Amino acid sequence: MALKELFDLSGRTALITGGSRGLGLQIAEALGEYGAAVVLTARKQHELDEARAHLEALGVTAHVYANDLGQFDTIDPLIERIHAEVGPIDILVNNAGATWGAPTAEHPFDAWTKVMNVNVNGMFLLTQAVLKRCMLPAGKGRIVNVASVAGLQGNDPRMSPTLAYNTSKGAVVNFTRALAAEMADKGITVNAICPGYFPTKMTKGTLAYGEQQILEHTPMHRLGTDEDLKGVALLLASDASAYMTGQNIAVDGGSSSV
Repeated sequence: MALKELFDLSGRTALITGGSRGLGLQIAEALGEYGAAVVLTARKQHELDEARAHLEALGVTAHVYANDLGQFDTIDPLIERIHAEVGPIDILVNNAGATWGAPTAEHPFDAWTKVMNVNVNGMFLLTQAVLKRCMLPAGKGRIVNVASVAGLQGNDPRMSPTLAYNTSKGAVVNFTRALAAEMADKGITVNAICPGYFPTKMTKGTLAYGEQQILEHTPMHRLGTDEDLKGVALLLASDASAYMTGQNIAVDGGSSSV
């Protein structure tokens, strides 16, 4: 097989949660450029419509479905609908996420629950539905979880404490390892990307007051760009990573290495 064929996603369908903007949309651009039909889910229909128009202008086939992962009873019907209208899902990118910043002693429990419901519980239920409906019957699949360097370490004391987010992303890291081991003999790989700080809507508040501290702690002394996740996302979604599973790859300018 020619090397370029290992990265070819033609004929495959990729579901990307939280795909209407930020890192999810960047990943959709990458997978779509290499031939995948992309299916985006997010809570806001107008943002999904804008993302679809953006992708179609790039020549990418895109489908959009408004959905809130925190509403658990909508998840099975969503996967059934995508399966019926678009086809089986070959690639799942669990990207949707929520965060909350507060000192632990003052952290509202409802905020803790919201973060866990989206980042862990909703991800589990969606993955389970895709496995049952699409990947296990096909005997193949690629699952790419978007964790975070926050799941690999604690916070710099100068930054806002985000215990719920760090805990949830730590769960994603080990979810990736455990599911990878379970699926290894079933033709399904499970890996995770652990981004550092990228300018997105979610990180806007943190960067507003903490960007200098972040840059000081990052050996490359810069934030992530719109292009920095695309290569690893394509690798993990394609046949080029056929012998990789259970890995959590930091894309963080070296911040987790110091």
